[in-house]
Amino acid sequence: MSQRNVTVHTKEVLLLVSALGLSTVAYMAAKFFFGRSGTNPSRPEYLVTQPGKNEENIDPLNFLYVMEKQNRKIAIFFGSQTGTAEEYAKRIGKEIKHRFNVTAQILDIEHCDMKYLDQFPEDGVAIFVMATYGEGEPTDNAQVFWELLHGPAPAFSLGHQNKPLEHLRYFIFGLGNSSYVNFNWVGKCVDEKLTALGASRIGARGIGDDDKSLDDDFEAWLEETLPLFGDEIDVSDISSTSSIHDTSYTVIELENCDAHVYHGELGDQAQTAWDVKKPYPAAITASRDLVSNSDRHCLHLEVDIGESGLTYTTGDHLAVWPTNSETEIQRLVRVFGLESKLDTIISIKPVDETASRKSPFPELTTYRAMFRHYLDIRQLPSRQVLQMLVPYCPAPEISAIVQRFANDKDEHRQVVIEAVRNLPEVLEYAADQAGSNFSAVYAVPTDVLLECFSRLQPRYYSISSSSSETPNKVTLTAVNLKFHPKPTPDRTVFGVNTSYLWAIHSALHSSADENEQLPSYAIEGPNNLYYDSELKVAKLPIHIRHSTFRLPADIRLPVIMIGPGTGVAPFRGFVRERAFQKSQGREVGTTVLFFGCRRSDEDFLYKDEWPDLFNTLGTSSRIITAFSRETNEKVYVQHRLRENGKEIWDMVYNKGAYIYVCGDARYMAKDVQQTFVEFAMLHGGYSEVDAENYVKLLRDKNRYQEDVWA
Repeated sequence: MSQRNVTVHTKEVLLLVSALGLSTVAYMAAKFFFGRSGTNPSRPEYLVTQPGKNEENIDPLNFLYVMEKQNRKIAIFFGSQTGTAEEYAKRIGKEIKHRFNVTAQILDIEHCDMKYLDQFPEDGVAIFVMATYGEGEPTDNAQVFWELLHGPAPAFSLGHQNKPLEHLRYFIFGLGNSSYVNFNWVGKCVDEKLTALGASRIGARGIGDDDKSLDDDFEAWLEETLPLFGDEIDVSDISSTSSIHDTSYTVIELENCDAHVYHGELGDQAQTAWDVKKPYPAAITASRDLVSNSDRHCLHLEVDIGESGLTYTTGDHLAVWPTNSETEIQRLVRVFGLESKLDTIISIKPVDETASRKSPFPELTTYRAMFRHYLDIRQLPSRQVLQMLVPYCPAPEISAIVQRFANDKDEHRQVVIEAVRNLPEVLEYAADQAGSNFSAVYAVPTDVLLECFSRLQPRYYSISSSSSETPNKVTLTAVNLKFHPKPTPDRTVFGVNTSYLWAIHSALHSSADENEQLPSYAIEGPNNLYYDSELKVAKLPIHIRHSTFRLPADIRLPVIMIGPGTGVAPFRGFVRERAFQKSQGREVGTTVLFFGCRRSDEDFLYKDEWPDLFNTLGTSSRIITAFSRETNEKVYVQHRLRENGKEIWDMVYNKGAYIYVCGDARYMAKDVQQTFVEFAMLHGGYSEVDAENYVKLLRDKNRYQEDVWA
């Protein structure tokens, strides 16, 4: 609408008010600005409350109140586990601001009471960015929303209606990994549930595949979606007159401060309960290397949760919050010229005062704490991040190279993704490519630098202990990850958290190998919270994530477990659980474990434990091994499974056995599933289609469960 069309003389306004009355004008204004009446008696009181009046009565999770107070029509909800969906939600918001000069409300779905979705403004648009975690599960922060949608009769704020969301218009982008059977399950289900409740999706459902190129999928969807968005809210593209590099936070350096400064502590100091928002510093009570005769390492770690109030069930996951290596921190501050500022106190505030997340991590803090404990400085930079840093390159020659990485998908894939280079490494590489005459110091403002990294996230491990046997002790089993990327075989890439765990183990046992070129870590933690060098006591910040990977409720039923490598971790817990139950005089069904590794004298994990455990369980229970490097032809667990096919099929078909698979999702898990399809055809007489449906039925009945990773 042009300015000319809305110009009204003051005298005409006074006459209009006089003729129509104040209440009518108020109604018309509400219609003009919000597309609905300002005094609808069917709406809750919060929508007709004047800002500043009775605000203490407003539900803090009522996102609609904030939207109306700020006159915002666009809400972007994200369900994120590792931070990627949150990053995409922010990118959508920036693109909308850049192209249409419209400010969207970006909302962590956990901080929203989604029952108010039925009152979403009719002239507004909702955007959902939903990640799938593991085998078709919602992310932790989307759990309540998931339960609302999947209830027998979803209860929204205006009561039960046939189509409670009939006025909702929305876009949706789902994140997943096609290595998993239930690929993008959460995005698909949320889309279908919203539609069934009367909502109208605009455009195609976005499907992002992390097994291929998640970022490319997102960009393609966004380019197709934005023109539709402009049509829906009736605005024109003005991108040529706006800057896309808006930042979410402002960063202020402080010389002196009397307030509490966080040096890497996790969670709010006022919170007393230990959970995902405030991890528990659990004492390590045991650690050992399970691998021998090899330069590889696999750690068994045990932590004590006895005084934490945390509980777990066999099959759950242990979350460990990592610390970045000093090696990478020094590289980062060198590249960005921040060596002298590491202990400078900084305050971080949102540019948008209505943002649901006031700070990406605890503040006040320091540069050192931010890089060591709070930001994922090892993440691989997207092309958008590189584009954002082009103006801050120290020389035109370097700018041209970084610009090329940002523009060219193939070169970005080769230089960043396949070579596994983090942001400082990419910028060092760009400077090196430009020539040794150029400085590699990039003078990037801190608020822009903050946009380049996500929050450092916990790493999840299948718990390898039994909650019945050791309710106060939790164990994990983790390979110390290190590898040489194919494009740069002279470089070694180390796992973020497993290298941290190995550094702690080495300190506890004084076993550091001087010949191993490993990254260094400040294992003492913030304010020496995590390690006492004199007492040789170490702690890990942890929390428990409850899983659906569960043994059958009827312990008399047989179980079949397939877990090569560290995929055996939860099955150590399962076997110990059933052996403990058997030792209590209970009747326990046949327990069969298929385990595979390279060599019996190298990486046969827990080989000293299995004999006693299976002796306790009885003669029908056993471990069946596959050592791939001990025969002329490589033998894997799938081969051993086929060798025992008739017996395994009988256990499944006639005795009601449960099947469990843990390990690699991309190859092993798919091969194992196909093996059971073959069993149904060979031993059960099924056609291929019926065999596939039979295995699917096992999944639907939770008799075929997976705990796999890509």
